[in-house]
Amino acid sequence: MADRRTEHLPGAGASLHHYVRGLVLSVLLTGAAFALVMTHALPRNATIFVILALAAIQIFVHLVDFLHIDGSLEQRWNVYAALFALLVVGILVGGSIWIMFSAHANMNIGTPMPGMTMTPEAF
Repeated sequence: MADRRTEHLPGAGASLHHYVRGLVLSVLLTGAAFALVMTHALPRNATIFVILALAAIQIFVHLVDFLHIDGSLEQRWNVYAALFALLVVGILVGGSIWIMFSAHANMNIGTPMPGMTMTPEAF
C-alpha cells in the first residue's frame, strides 16, 4: 500500500525515462571528452576549453536527470543550497591557491639563510 505523504514530494514522479536519458547523455559526454583527448583533434588550449564546457553540460545533466532539480517553486531552496555550496567551495579552493602562490612568491628559494649552510663533512 502506497503512503500518501510521498505522492507530492518533488522528484517523486521521476520515471525510468529520466534515468536512461541521463545515463545516455553522461556516457556520450564522457566519451566525447575522452575521444577529444585521445585523438588530439584540437590544440591543447581548445581541448581544455571544450572539456570544461562538456563538464559543465554534464553537471547540468546530472542535476536535472538524476537529482531532479528543476525551476519549480519546491526546488528553489535546493538550487540556493547548491549555489551556496559552490560559492563556499570556490572560496576555499581559490583562497588556498592564492595563499600557496603568495607563500611561494615571498620565499627566497635560491638564496640560503646565513648560518644555515651545511658542508658535505657535516653528514
